[in-house]
Amino acid sequence: MRNAREAMALHLYGMEQDGDPIPEPTPINKLRMAKNQVVVLVDVWMPPFRDEMEERAIKKTLTIPKWLDNLAQDRHVNFSHLLQDALKQYLGVKERAAPKSVHNVHFLEYI
Repeated sequence: MRNAREAMALHLYGMEQDGDPIPEPTPINKLRMAKNQVVVLVDVWMPPFRDEMEERAIKKTLTIPKWLDNLAQDRHVNFSHLLQDALKQYLGVKERAAPKSVHNVHFLEYI
């Protein structure tokens, strides 16, 4: 239960990225539980989760000549920052555009 919200958000995010349809939750009266089970509502607010996922850092491997690496190291170049700035300039963007989605809140009945 501790990670149910994060697990559901990750799963829904993956489905969105893959273009899979998001199913409607099963109505609570359609669930069949044993006597020792209860239904717990787990909610996820997707917009901030999507933003977090899109802004997370990812590692890229690149190759440059040693002499250029030495010069950049000597001048204390922040490679990540420089690459981000160069990519934005090359792609003609300033910041990431907010994605549009119709799926904002999802609920899961969890037994």
